[in-house]
Amino acid sequence: DELRDKLVPINRLHPIASLLDATWRYAAKRANRFITFEYVMLRDVNDTIGHADELAVLLKDRPAKVNLIPFNPFAGNDYERSRPETIEKFQNRLRQRGLVSTTRRTRGDDIDAACGQLVGQVEDRTRRSQKYIQVQQVNG
Repeated sequence: DELRDKLVPINRLHPIASLLDATWRYAAKRANRFITFEYVMLRDVNDTIGHADELAVLLKDRPAKVNLIPFNPFAGNDYERSRPETIEKFQNRLRQRGLVSTTRRTRGDDIDAACGQLVGQVEDRTRRSQKYIQVQQVNG
């Protein structure tokens, strides 16, 4: 919870234990279904074997699948993508601990389009464009 509080501030209102309780209640109503957990891999922040072990304990004996997501760096943040070999070791550890795990293939990070990053840029351009149009209308 301490690390999650820093990475996902809403964790202070909805700690991981309460989130997991709700998740398992939902899963109990859905026979033979996995709940997929998205786990963003941040270099030297949450990508150690110890973190994999902690995650495995949280999901032990549950219908869980972990989708590891290599972080896509963008301007204005200090996080970096975990190294491919680190992600592979993390995933292998989850599998050794009995969890189903996949790694999302990264696409679009060369144009900041990965994981919704492009949306923010498009919205910014749209806002600027609308302001330009308004200024042109006023100045005629």
